Amino acid sequence: MTSNDRDRLRAVEAARYLRVSRSTLAKWRMKGEGPPHHHCGPRLVYYDKHEIDAWRADCDRQSRTRHTKPQ
Repeated sequence: MTSNDRDRLRAVEAARYLRVSRSTLAKWRMKGEGPPHHHCGPRLVYYDKHEIDAWRADCDRQSRTRHTKPQ
């Protein structure tokens, strides 16, 4: 297994990594929300770990920006 394979997560693994349910992850996909995902055929959905981390960091930045009071 290459390091690239270890950084690729199936949907159930991505949900576990994000600490959300598989259902939540599927709903995000259907709404066009959540971390970027990739399809391999009609059923296989996978996520790249670095894209999940970048998406999470972006969410954190946006959250801090919304909660920062103007001076």
